[in-house]
Amino acid sequence: MPPISARIEWCRQRSRQAHSEPEADAWQAEADGLRDAVMNRDHSDDYLLCSPEIRRRYLLGLQDGLALLQTTRVQHTNHATDPGILQPVPQVEVEARSGDER
Repeated sequence: MPPISARIEWCRQRSRQAHSEPEADAWQAEADGLRDAVMNRDHSDDYLLCSPEIRRRYLLGLQDGLALLQTTRVQHTNHATDPGILQPVPQVEVEARSGDER
């Protein structure tokens, strides 16, 4: 499983196991940020009225997601330029969601 997909699933599991609604919301916001990174979207404006912790977790997910995608691209480029290394191309799982793409 690609690292970003594993991280989204981990956030979902943590959200289900949360002991409070704010904790569950924070994990969900992080997962939303990761998904938005995959979909090349930024919905940070939607989190302006949320608590600082929820907004921080969304931004954490978005920034980490972008970093994970960039790392995957660099690794793919490095493998493509070295013919001695045969590795499968990383696949990023995308969850279909409606909404604006930016």
